[in-house]
Amino acid sequence: MNNDLRIAQASELKDIRLIAEKAGIKEEALEPYGKNKAKVSLTEMDRLKDRPNGKLILVTAINPTPAGEGKSTTTIGLADGLSRIGKNTMACLREPSLGPVFGLKGGATGGGYAQVIPMEEINLHFTGDMHAITTCNNLIAAVLDNSLYQGNLLNIDPERVTWKRCLDMNDRTLRNITIAQEKKVNGIERKDGFVITVATEVMAILCLSKDLKDFQERIGRCIVAYTYEGKPVTVKDLGVDGAAAVVMKEAIKPNLVQTLEHTPVLIHGGPFANIAHGCNSVIATKMALKLADYVVTEAGFGADLGAEKFLDIKCRLAELKPDTVVIVATIRALKMHGGVEKENLAAPNVEAMLNGAGNLAKHIESIKQFGVPYVVAINKFSSDSPDEVAALMKWCSDNGHPVEESDGWAKGGEGTIDLANTVVKMCEAENHYAPIYDVNDTIQNKIIAISKKIYGAEDVEFSEEALEKIKIYITNGWDRMPVCMAKTPLSLTDDAKIKGRPEGFTIHVRDLSISAGAGFVVAYTGSVLTMPGLPKDPAALHMGVDENGESYGIF
Repeated sequence: MNNDLRIAQASELKDIRLIAEKAGIKEEALEPYGKNKAKVSLTEMDRLKDRPNGKLILVTAINPTPAGEGKSTTTIGLADGLSRIGKNTMACLREPSLGPVFGLKGGATGGGYAQVIPMEEINLHFTGDMHAITTCNNLIAAVLDNSLYQGNLLNIDPERVTWKRCLDMNDRTLRNITIAQEKKVNGIERKDGFVITVATEVMAILCLSKDLKDFQERIGRCIVAYTYEGKPVTVKDLGVDGAAAVVMKEAIKPNLVQTLEHTPVLIHGGPFANIAHGCNSVIATKMALKLADYVVTEAGFGADLGAEKFLDIKCRLAELKPDTVVIVATIRALKMHGGVEKENLAAPNVEAMLNGAGNLAKHIESIKQFGVPYVVAINKFSSDSPDEVAALMKWCSDNGHPVEESDGWAKGGEGTIDLANTVVKMCEAENHYAPIYDVNDTIQNKIIAISKKIYGAEDVEFSEEALEKIKIYITNGWDRMPVCMAKTPLSLTDDAKIKGRPEGFTIHVRDLSISAGAGFVVAYTGSVLTMPGLPKDPAALHMGVDENGESYGIF
């Protein structure tokens, strides 16, 4: 079987105008970027406002491992499967970050025969949204430092600047830097740093805004620094909220593409789920819900991160109600959670797989706490033995969990028809969706609720710095917001090395930050980083263009 890139390059792309017609998007609302992708004007939301919403399906997963889970592949395959059984379907996905594309994780367009195309363009520069977000963020940083240099009329304390610059690339050397060195004409020398673009508040605001006006109001509320007296300074105080909106004028519009089987897909926004809220834009989701009867979306990493934030932050702020949740697991990943090393995964090991099923059990319990119907999807790998599959299916059945195999990678939509039928059934099941905490509770109690209910922690420990930040947030009225947990995706704990379903552990909250524009408080746990680094053997070292002008090495 060809690799993902070759499958994508060999696929037949339909003109994006035909995909728009299939989705029910009016031609006058379509803004093509070539023949294969397009922006969709927000005027469509006005036209569709009285149309009832379709069903909203969230795809999440167990804690990821190097063995792979295939959450995006399952999302895309399920959308194609729903289309194959005659359902009017759209998918909503996040935009890939160039950091993982050139680093270790790879792209975010699915795999095998469950892909979104044009794969290369989506994984690289696409329609320029990532560049717009980067520019918007760095424009604010430049105006802030210019304000310091030009007399500091806002009385900003240079040591209390909180707004960092960004780059959509894994570059550990930029985590902590010193700017404006040597000459006074370079500005006010101070310590600074970069975060990756997908971890910025600009990205979060793009994904939570309802339109451009809302974006400008939200960006204006962002806290960039504090004065010498400890008063917060905002983007609006800098006077750059209007310019920020100008930069984002086109990026605010969702992007239309297609799957290999020509199911319409809206791809828009791409916050990481370990250091941001990990969901595609509210604009794209709400537009899809008006256009389609079934909308399949995903939230980053496992249910402890992306799904929790989808259900506690995105759905709460956007007034969305999910109809069912698909929890993706693989035999390979469960064996790793059960103690098997990656090099030994090919050997059948039912006992280890069932030991690792504790991780799946915890994520199922977490989803059940939100009151939403669910189904387990076993994402198939060719190395799965019949005994392992049978054992996992029996484990699910014995424990009362709806379950289906999913083979979108090898068979596309045909391989997800059983899953699609079960999802349709679950969308009609009894649904008592509710967030797991009261947004008006204290910051500590909200963090404790997430840590104990979703991670299974026994206790939560707050650093002195975190406790001091909480006092500041209470004083400024920022304590009645949802909480966005920054945590390793690789474990239910804040220690990436601990697999499976650990018990009796403590979550360590070392710091907090306020995203007043996005509308949430970020709690940093363990050693999670907002600027990743490249691995020893980055994917970029294996990419190139052949003699025919075709790319290779993108995955």
